[in-house]
Amino acid sequence: MALNVLASTFSFAVAQHYCGEDLVDFSFFGKAESCGMDVQQPSDSHQHKLQKKQCCDDETLSVQGNGDLLLSVENLSVGEHQFLVAFTYSYINLFEGLQENIVSVVHYPPPLLVKDIQILDQTFLI
Repeated sequence: MALNVLASTFSFAVAQHYCGEDLVDFSFFGKAESCGMDVQQPSDSHQHKLQKKQCCDDETLSVQGNGDLLLSVENLSVGEHQFLVAFTYSYINLFEGLQENIVSVVHYPPPLLVKDIQILDQTFLI
């Protein structure tokens, strides 16, 4: 149950770098490394009318986890309140020990032997 809650609230992002149509690098915790074939942007003093088309592409896949796991006690019905109180009471009392150790077999007499079964069956404990 705890793993299910952790998996549903976990957010992560995967960064991917493609060169053409090939996946070159991916990263779970940061930016994906470039392949080194990125087109450099011209500076303002050297304006070119022709610009090369970039062959590289960066993509980021982001998965957001569920963040609204707060339980409001005010929205519970009477039956749910009764269940929570009964469950809490029984769970707390589950770990309480007895006041004294009660042994009910102290005064129990052993049964009378009609026949000695170990000798009749020829089974002896060594």
